[in-house]
Amino acid sequence: MARTPQRPVAGLPDEETLIRFLREAGAAEKADIARAFGLKGAERRALREMLRELEAQGKLGKRGRKGFSEAGALPAVGVADVVERDGDGELYVRLVEGSADAPRALLVPDRKIVGPAPGMGDRLLVKFARAEDGWEARLIKKLDTDRSRLLGVIRRSAREVRIEPVDRRSKDVFVVPPAQAEGLKDGDLVLAAAEKGEHRYGPKRGKILERIGREDDPRAASLIAIHSHGVPAGFSDMVEQEAENMELPTLKGRDDLRDIPFITIDPADARDHDDAIYAQRDDDPKNEGGWIVWVAIADVAAYVTPGSALDREARAKGNSTYFPDRVEPMLPERLSNGLCSLKEGENRATLAVRMVFDKEGRKTGHKFHRGLMRSHAKLSYEQAQAAIDGELNDGGVDDTTGPILEPILYPLWNAYRTMLKGRLKRAPLQIESAERRIRMAPDGGIALIEKRTSLEAHRLIEEMMIQANVCAAETLEQKKTPLIYRVHEAPSQEKIFNLADFLSTIAMPWNKGEPGTTRRFNRLLDQTRDGPHAEVVNEVVLRTQMQAIYSPENIGHFGLNLDRYAHFTSPIRRYSDLIVHRGLIRALNLGPKDGKGDGLTDREIAELAAIADQVTQTERRSMAAERDAMDRYIAAFLEDRVGATFTGRITGVTRFGLFVRLDETGADGLVPVSSLGNEYFVHDDRAHALVGERSGQRYRLGRVVEVKLMEATPITGGLVFEMLSEPEARDPNAPAPRLGMRGRGGDDRPSRGKGRPGGPKPRNDGRGGKPSGGLKGVRKGKRR
Repeated sequence: MARTPQRPVAGLPDEETLIRFLREAGAAEKADIARAFGLKGAERRALREMLRELEAQGKLGKRGRKGFSEAGALPAVGVADVVERDGDGELYVRLVEGSADAPRALLVPDRKIVGPAPGMGDRLLVKFARAEDGWEARLIKKLDTDRSRLLGVIRRSAREVRIEPVDRRSKDVFVVPPAQAEGLKDGDLVLAAAEKGEHRYGPKRGKILERIGREDDPRAASLIAIHSHGVPAGFSDMVEQEAENMELPTLKGRDDLRDIPFITIDPADARDHDDAIYAQRDDDPKNEGGWIVWVAIADVAAYVTPGSALDREARAKGNSTYFPDRVEPMLPERLSNGLCSLKEGENRATLAVRMVFDKEGRKTGHKFHRGLMRSHAKLSYEQAQAAIDGELNDGGVDDTTGPILEPILYPLWNAYRTMLKGRLKRAPLQIESAERRIRMAPDGGIALIEKRTSLEAHRLIEEMMIQANVCAAETLEQKKTPLIYRVHEAPSQEKIFNLADFLSTIAMPWNKGEPGTTRRFNRLLDQTRDGPHAEVVNEVVLRTQMQAIYSPENIGHFGLNLDRYAHFTSPIRRYSDLIVHRGLIRALNLGPKDGKGDGLTDREIAELAAIADQVTQTERRSMAAERDAMDRYIAAFLEDRVGATFTGRITGVTRFGLFVRLDETGADGLVPVSSLGNEYFVHDDRAHALVGERSGQRYRLGRVVEVKLMEATPITGGLVFEMLSEPEARDPNAPAPRLGMRGRGGDDRPSRGKGRPGGPKPRNDGRGGKPSGGLKGVRKGKRR
């Protein structure tokens, strides 16, 4: 689609005018040029000669059979292939139907993308634009990704070399020439692209782009997730050098906060510490029973300045990505685990907020300080909780917590319990979230899969971080400084209706006209918490929620029940927080006075919508990669237990089968509908159940069942179960089922076979998404 140029002056144009016209139009045919300049007769013939001469001089290029464009120009919109990744990790594209000397363009993501990020070999629809040093291509959408690129495993035979996909949803298999696979072994992980040309029969032909690793490498699960989702790995030499040259800021222009006895409370295996806390009673007689709470955050903005190589790469990454065996950090280790980590006993630059709460837990004021602080102790959640609980069980303190129990820990807990009064009045969504963690063995294998324990220490940190985030949003609004909000939309009417339909099947009333407020959801959860339907109601309420995103437009945060909310507390691992820090520096005039500003720039303000879309997309990319890696690790852990029986709960019901989550490991697997007895099963979407067409017997969401593990495939993360529990009899008092598509089961009809597990696997963050806050046991609101 050509751009519309400014209407030219009538008459035969000179050379400069003609080229300027084509530059603005992108491309035009002779007839269009003649029409634009109002040329007729002899002037049209003169135009034809001019175009022929400029083309011969190399000043014009052909676009299609009849069109002309400025030499080296690109169309406004075109289809392009990702052809190159430079040393900085930037991707470059080239127009598919361009000439051999068509310029490459730097790929700039421009909107939310569903699925993996672009990577080598992908075909994209892009919008081209000139930049200062060449061309930029802004992503519109990915085209035919599955056919253009494949992450797979080398399988050698006497006849051929194949690449089989690691994605269990993909059916593509590539065949590559033996000469191209020379030096590669059976089981090597490779990235391949489909060869151009038509292959009507048999597997597609492919070419190997790069070797990734080995399928039997203990780290294969995270390596596959990184490459299949396009998570940027490592850092360029320029970025590493910038980080190495950084030094700790001095007290110049900063408040000295080193006498405040801040402490950090993090997971036991945490390598970076981006927040520290302290609390004390407010000695103001007007605030009797009130508390002062400090939250100090690493001052990443002092090191990662706008426009620097560090900034460009941090923005491309968007956030850190966490796997059981490794982290792909947003910032180099020199910063993330060094200068920006609030290490015990070491001076660190900080952007801190001092908050005042009254005796009812209401925040009555706050103030931001840019300073220098020093952490007085580093604790794990378990350490801090044991010290607090030790008052009851005659112990619990250690050499670290003993000396700080009364002066630091008790005030923190008392301040939190006062803040809790305000939280309870606010009534954020209280959905239970059962999370699992994988503990790695020294050899890289899995030592243990365990349930994460929700401690009061987790909730203390979460609430203090939430309040600090609220302070950031309030301050920027007050100062009329644009910002990126963390927003969470209320559930749609359709989702509320679906919830009401389901609740009617378990005799739980919900008026469809009743708005879905957090208080109403919490009342429903409280009514069912100790009953037989607690798990399934929790799951369905979870799926009713929308997914939180970043936006420069504020619509509030439904899950936390807050009018304004921004991410401020984790700038080491989230670019959104770094932008908020820069906004505060600009709004409060906290930047250096030597002209080397590190606050939010005018250009960033103009790009806030694009940045918000980018960091939303990178967050989802990381979530998908983390989830896929977890699936593969769990499948590897269970591989030698094929044939064993397990207890689990049905967490998803689809027309093609049941998803079951095992109690022991939290692993999710599929029971194919083809294995469910001697009749057809149909999907009742209102009751979230598969119902036998003849008997009316059913398998419903939330039911506890016993299953046998039939398949565990580590390379894809797929688990297939056989159902051992009998279906339930239909409740005669239940509403008539609303039947959807059939699923075939049993032996009295021709069987489809079990096939490969796949399809829309229900997740905590899929189909409506995990509510982005107010959940128990969430580490510091990692994705609130």
